[in-house]
Amino acid sequence: MLNSQSPIPLYHQLADILMEGIRAGDYSPGSRIPSEPQLAKDYGIGRPTVRQAIDVLVRKRLLSRRRGSGTYVRAPEQEIDLFSLAGTSSAFQKKGVAVDVQLLQKTKRINVSADAENPFAGGTAFYLSRLNRVDGMPVLLEAIYLHPVLFKGIERMDLAGRSLSQVVESRFYMRPTGGRQTFRIGRLDAKRAAVMGMDADAPVLVVHRFLNFKQARNAVFSMLYCNTDTFVFSQQIGGLKHD
Repeated sequence: MLNSQSPIPLYHQLADILMEGIRAGDYSPGSRIPSEPQLAKDYGIGRPTVRQAIDVLVRKRLLSRRRGSGTYVRAPEQEIDLFSLAGTSSAFQKKGVAVDVQLLQKTKRINVSADAENPFAGGTAFYLSRLNRVDGMPVLLEAIYLHPVLFKGIERMDLAGRSLSQVVESRFYMRPTGGRQTFRIGRLDAKRAAVMGMDADAPVLVVHRFLNFKQARNAVFSMLYCNTDTFVFSQQIGGLKHD
């Protein structure tokens, strides 16, 4: 029960109780939790306090509200390693997630406009765009720039349904040696929002990926727009050395 004498707010105590119930399996994924009036009655508190507790778990992505229906336990989110050097498709496949990759823009050589982060800005690069869907829902939009010399001829290849990392290895005999990524919250313009099936100006996770090869640094630059409604996008960290 709740402890009114505790320095921990009542809504936080209730959120902890509900969270433990979810983790213990008392409320299974997809099931509806008791209504706000019922919880208020069960715990002897006001509905605003109950609403605050539910808000906490909605923000933690453990619960979701359905207008006119109630509040439900969310299914556990699947985690995708966004920094797999084996490629984005491989990152999904390693988790047993079937992903459909649609080629939106066939590979072509372009003049790259000014962009402080794009290593090809002011020059040329091969460019392609892909949309990754899971169960028909867009989850990841990729804009990819490739070195104009190292990948010469890639514009004549049919990349539909193919892993770009495998093409790079099998046709160009190159494998990435490392790289880096930057993360930020960005906004979708109208065109990208339409492709992702999201509202214009909707916030998304934006990742800029730089891949290095033995032949050149930053030979591949990607801009990834990630819909985090279904997946948690992660980055694995190797062993840490403490001096």
